[in-house]
Amino acid sequence: MSAGSIATAAYLVAALLFVLSLAGLSKNESARGGLTYGVIGMAVALAATIGLCLHDSTARGRVVVILVAAVVIGAAIGLWRARVVQMTGMPELIALLHSFVGLAAVLVGWASYVEVEREGLATFTGSLLRIHHAEVLIGIFIGAVTFTGSVVAYLKLSAKIKSAPLVLPGKNVLNLGALVAFAALTVRFVISPDAWPIIAATAVALLFGWHLVASIGGGDMPVVVSMLNSYSGWAAAASGFLLDNDLLIVTGALVGSSGAYLSYIMCRAMNRSFLSVIAGGFGIEAGPSGDVEQGEHREITAEETAELLTAASRVVITPGYGMAVAQAQYPVADLTRTLRERGVDVRFGIHPVAGRLPGHMNVLLAEAKVPYDIVLEMDEINDDLADTDVVLVIGANDTVNPAALEDPGSPIAGMPVLRVWEARKAIVFKRSMAVGYAGVQNPLFFRENTQMLFGNARTKVEEILHALQRVPV
Repeated sequence: MSAGSIATAAYLVAALLFVLSLAGLSKNESARGGLTYGVIGMAVALAATIGLCLHDSTARGRVVVILVAAVVIGAAIGLWRARVVQMTGMPELIALLHSFVGLAAVLVGWASYVEVEREGLATFTGSLLRIHHAEVLIGIFIGAVTFTGSVVAYLKLSAKIKSAPLVLPGKNVLNLGALVAFAALTVRFVISPDAWPIIAATAVALLFGWHLVASIGGGDMPVVVSMLNSYSGWAAAASGFLLDNDLLIVTGALVGSSGAYLSYIMCRAMNRSFLSVIAGGFGIEAGPSGDVEQGEHREITAEETAELLTAASRVVITPGYGMAVAQAQYPVADLTRTLRERGVDVRFGIHPVAGRLPGHMNVLLAEAKVPYDIVLEMDEINDDLADTDVVLVIGANDTVNPAALEDPGSPIAGMPVLRVWEARKAIVFKRSMAVGYAGVQNPLFFRENTQMLFGNARTKVEEILHALQRVPV
């Protein structure tokens, strides 16, 4: 059996392992196994690629040295970042990793152009050569949009630039013009593969990706990160076509389609248009409502909160990004266990875009050993909130904002939210009365049945726990 056949078989095995990985990662209970399948699949793919390079005697030394150096450097950086990154920094890290995939696709496109056009290789002729030209520009376009779009998402999520949407005059015309310009440059490049069309197309795509994501507000970044994940998959698939690598094509298609489907699900959960996300005009039709307070808020202490919880039969906890920032998931898990031991029915309500990454809160709670069966999605628990005695809103803001349902002029109008205000009591954990990530004031804070517990979420939950220990069962 030839080395190429062995590599193809290994790539097929790796692709199947990646499919099993995605299947496993779709459920909390099987996520660890899914991760293992993915790691094994990547190891098989790398081994097959290194084997192919070793078999090629003409380029064995140079290529293997470059390949091994790239693997070692990449693995070292990956291990370092995985060890030091906080859960609060995971969203921007993932956005940054997406940018690397996009940049790789751009470099592969350019390398393929140089190999075929500049070095005079006759791998493609006639109509196949023109198809190759189109593949080069499409791969570069997808990769460049993914690269700069992911960089902007990283900058917004890490607060290095403002999270507010960039609204340039005629922004939709600019986006449409960029697409038309790219199409024209692609036609020109297919007809005559000169250097200037590919340079111009790369520049247009880079600017288009930057403007596309910059036009989206920070409150919508969870969907944007999911969409960029999809873009990175299609960029990898495009690279696979250029490199004639079946594994890249299959893996890219898996990532691209799953990311697109996740984005679609999230858009439905937020009452947004899927096409609007792709177009970069997502959720900015209405002006921001600002941070003007809409009444007087009422405060509560940790001891008073403990008394409410002691007298409650049903409690729902709705976490948000603030819980991640305070690393409060561990005391929250302890509070959950304490209340359940006292006979209180405790459940969690998770909004689809809670945090700044899809599944962010689920991962935090799983990390703290909260039972999977009491962690429910918004649609599963929303109708039960009216029969709930106490809701603890820990670090959430925009995902529990009644303005989304009651104020047509709100920037988050139409977005489904957790209706925590329907409970008998809502206790909101916040550091201050500042607005949330979307920059929108929350009328929940001023409702009669809402009380504010100010301070660090972790500290306040620990104070509640200490107070509960002083109350006899």
